[in-house]
Amino acid sequence: MTSSDTVRRAVCPGSFDPVTNGHIDIISRASLLFDEVVVAVGINKAKSRARLFSAEERIAMLEKVCAEFPNVTVAGFEGLLTTFCQERDIRAIVKGLRAVSDFDYELQMAQMNSSLVDVETVFIPTSPEWSFLASSLVKEVAMLGGDVSGLLPPDVLTQLTERLAERARSDQAD
Repeated sequence: MTSSDTVRRAVCPGSFDPVTNGHIDIISRASLLFDEVVVAVGINKAKSRARLFSAEERIAMLEKVCAEFPNVTVAGFEGLLTTFCQERDIRAIVKGLRAVSDFDYELQMAQMNSSLVDVETVFIPTSPEWSFLASSLVKEVAMLGGDVSGLLPPDVLTQLTERLAERARSDQAD
């Protein structure tokens, strides 16, 4: 295989709790830059109680919303992202940047990751319409009754609405 035949693989990591239109924007743009993109859902058992959706639910949501991108797959991972990359011969990590404050943290992570394994981080600036968007903010607004319908894929919005209603009923029962 010559260097021109090399498959360019990248990973888009995150917790995706829940997946937002901003996530989809970065994933779709990464799918245009790389031959294969793996959306890697971080599974941290210590944080599972703080999550709104289980790892399996987040993976299923992503599989559904990423189905339109033929070169995108979804997988869960535990531990270091660099180990995940090594095991799958992935040489690029794609990260979306919303603001300069994101860059400070992500640059440190990129440098740490490249010190551990042979991997490069590619930063993609978030499209202006999603620059304010974060899963945690969407959850907070939705919990307080705000309209987040334009910020999430329709199926994700349905699941979010149902989960928040379940939580509200559970809180009332306590």
